[in-house]
Amino acid sequence: MVKARPAAGGGRWVEISPERIHGWIDGFYGRHDGATEQGLMLTGLSNGDTATLYPPPGLADVPDVDTLLARVVRPPRIAVLLARKGAVAAGVADGTTIAVSKVERFYVQGRTAAGGSSQQRFARRRANQADAATARATNIAVRVLLPYAPGVPADPDDAVSALVCGGDRSMIDAVLADRRLSALAPLRHPHLLDSAEPRLAVLEAAVVDARRIRVHLMP
Repeated sequence: MVKARPAAGGGRWVEISPERIHGWIDGFYGRHDGATEQGLMLTGLSNGDTATLYPPPGLADVPDVDTLLARVVRPPRIAVLLARKGAVAAGVADGTTIAVSKVERFYVQGRTAAGGSSQQRFARRRANQADAATARATNIAVRVLLPYAPGVPADPDDAVSALVCGGDRSMIDAVLADRRLSALAPLRHPHLLDSAEPRLAVLEAAVVDARRIRVHLMP
């Protein structure tokens, strides 16, 4: 599957599943009467169009296109954390298979149109509920993901090589600020996945999205 959207600053982003990336690169060569490669950048011979490939989480050390094509065949084990004020989903995935997961919903009161002291009371209650939801989300992340942090499993092959996050950035930041997750925080991938309110189906879709190779096309 190929997903595309405009890129800030120009060009567009294309997200390509590992199963289709080889054919997509061949198509780039064909559309431009050939191309040159420098690292992970392709440059079309006919008009100078460029395609810069960004490896999926866990493959940050890939130096060139050939290595990328070889390594996406067997994607690394990754951790996935999705969070919004009303729910959290945490899981560990091998390819598109979720090995372990936990999804939980929280109650956080919606905003109120009331004024005066009532509005202040509702705001305090909502803030307290949001803090409690963040604390519960943190405990879930610790329980589900921390056993797979580097250096924790007896077998190093059981450890995750990246942490992919999605949903509410501020809540994710608050969860990962907990010092119990300090072994996982450095593995956080910079790209934040778009995510609906976490459910098991949303977590499964996020695992598929996380495996895609992101390509920045110019122009």
